[in-house]
Amino acid sequence: MKYIKTLSMVIGAAAFSAQPLQAAPAKTCPTVLNHTLKTLDGQSQNLCAYQGKVVLMVNTASMCGYTPQYKGLQALHTKYKDKGLVVLGFPAANFGGQELASDKEIAKFCKDNYSVTFPVFSKSSVKGSDRNPVYQILEARTGEAPLWNFHKYLIARDGQKVLSFSSGTNPMSPKFTEAIEQLLAQK
Repeated sequence: MKYIKTLSMVIGAAAFSAQPLQAAPAKTCPTVLNHTLKTLDGQSQNLCAYQGKVVLMVNTASMCGYTPQYKGLQALHTKYKDKGLVVLGFPAANFGGQELASDKEIAKFCKDNYSVTFPVFSKSSVKGSDRNPVYQILEARTGEAPLWNFHKYLIARDGQKVLSFSSGTNPMSPKFTEAIEQLLAQK
């Protein structure tokens, strides 16, 4: 009997110690980031990988008067990436058909002309009934749809607050960089 009690205690203790500790519930990916999209090189990228960062989403076009903004977007990426900013490009031909035909051409253009190293996604629509799901959410959150290429959406680390900036907003303008720095300062 003593043997059974001791064995029971040992098994009970082993069972208790074998129980995994309850981990804190994983953060749920914000709705605006809860999508998997193709990058220019055809790889699938889950935007939840950018959870907890300040995310700058920009609809781009290679042949637009605003195309030189790629230089400023790359500068922002370089300057703030280690502080938690990620710049994401979304090529689209919605405005004047000013985007190149293929993802391969877009990738070459971005690399050769602006040395872009931030993630750029496969060409998609950013307005209308066929717009990609991320842009549906961005429009719903801000009440503002892109009116032209290089419209900017700045998303806070929590994925809830979304700021909208027109195409004419220079990525390196003090107003814009101040907004980025304010969101980066929020933990």
